[in-house]
Amino acid sequence: MNTAKDAEPCVELTAIYEISKILNSSLDVGKTLREVLGVLSTWLHMRRGMVSLVQESGELHTAGAYGLTVEEIHRGRYQAGEGVVGRILTSGAPIVVPDIAREPLFLNRTRSRDLSADRVIAFIGVPIKAGRDLLGVLTVDRERTVDQVAGRFERDVQILKMVANLIGQTVRLHRSVLAEHTRMMQESHRLQKALRDDHETRTLRDVVGQSRRMQQVFTEIHQAAPGRSTVLLRGESGTGKEVIAQAMHNHSPRAEGPFVRVNCAALSETLLESELFGHEKGAFTGATQERKGRFELAHKGTLFMDEIGEISPSFQTKLLRVLQEREFERVGGNQPIRVDVRLIFATNRNLEEAVGRGMFREDLYYRINVVTIFLPPLRERRDDIPLLAGHFLERFNKDNQRHMQLAPEAVRILTDCSWPGNVRELQNCIERGATMARGDWIRASDLPCQQGKCLSMALHEHGTRRTITITQDSEPNPEAAPPQSERARLVWAMEQCGWVQAKAARLLKLTPRQIAYALRKHNIPIKRF
Repeated sequence: MNTAKDAEPCVELTAIYEISKILNSSLDVGKTLREVLGVLSTWLHMRRGMVSLVQESGELHTAGAYGLTVEEIHRGRYQAGEGVVGRILTSGAPIVVPDIAREPLFLNRTRSRDLSADRVIAFIGVPIKAGRDLLGVLTVDRERTVDQVAGRFERDVQILKMVANLIGQTVRLHRSVLAEHTRMMQESHRLQKALRDDHETRTLRDVVGQSRRMQQVFTEIHQAAPGRSTVLLRGESGTGKEVIAQAMHNHSPRAEGPFVRVNCAALSETLLESELFGHEKGAFTGATQERKGRFELAHKGTLFMDEIGEISPSFQTKLLRVLQEREFERVGGNQPIRVDVRLIFATNRNLEEAVGRGMFREDLYYRINVVTIFLPPLRERRDDIPLLAGHFLERFNKDNQRHMQLAPEAVRILTDCSWPGNVRELQNCIERGATMARGDWIRASDLPCQQGKCLSMALHEHGTRRTITITQDSEPNPEAAPPQSERARLVWAMEQCGWVQAKAARLLKLTPRQIAYALRKHNIPIKRF
């Protein structure tokens, strides 16, 4: 027959097995530790079990307990070396207290024991390790009467060391998972922030563009907007320089201040001076009252001067003084006025060529050419054409209470066009097409270029057409400048080559088959001589 002593190892092994299953069942450390201590209490009669783990501060805090109230658990905190629990942590070795009532080091901090005279409570604690790292302490109570013989504490220590080893592996795994989760969350937050910053860098309010060229422009604008430096926007007419200037102002610290515009090409020298600097009452005929100029109106804000390349040489001298000293006098006045203005200039002219020809002051060129941003023509950002077309059509619908849509074939034609007039020409084309279309769809046949009514193309072709007469046997002139529009280039090449397709193909570096397809695509009639 098996005795009670023979049955003890079987019970202990069963308890260890149940504990291992619990520790492998969940990553909720608090829950699993409570269940583990519950097994020790149920199967091995170890009371008031407690697992204390080392915190970043070095303190021991209760991470799991069984047989203790919430208040008692909260009181179970120890410094390293403090009391029996603290000694176990610093020594890294088990400690057995046969009778806690006789042990001065035992603090009974949780105040969970009944230290009445008729009962003896033994306290057993073992360190929780993972490799060479001390992670915490596992403690339990053994209760007995004064008449009972002390149990085999060595056996209890061995059991608790095995349990502590399993707990240590679980805690290390949990901390590893937690650290990896924290790292991944931090990386996720970093990536989300980077994406937000990148999205903000790659977008501008009221500016449409997703092409690589426009992304570069957006990046430059976000870099330049926070500063005070003078900015020069360069690009062909119609590329949206004023829109970009407004966006730069909106993204600057001066966004709450005024944004003042002036088109230098639209005013004569006298009017431009009055517009920019203002005038005193009686300064000239018609000056019936004092008037502030654009510089004063833009105080604490931004002044955008478009077509700066069109101002006269004499006015360039006056403007240079203002840029150098940041002060001016009104027309007819002698009182210096100082303003705090951020200046943004724009031009579609080749200023370097104008400086070389003596049409633009070199010192003024260096004053305005501090931060230069080049805006690409629409033909170099074709990915943006469908977006821009949709944007302009949406605006048309809103202004006219319509529900117009662009047919796919119309989008393809718009994307293929070279747009010599750039964004402004595209906007006009969409508005004309939407106005003249029948129904709620803009189809290819509704576009002006498909009806031979594209005024921009006709104007461009007229400006690039040679005045000499070309016969069928004439040789092409390689020095002639071809136009930018694909259709206009085809017409130009055919006229240069006397409407001989093979010669025109060589001039454009195309095959005869390619040029024949292009002529049919653009519906260009072949002239016969």
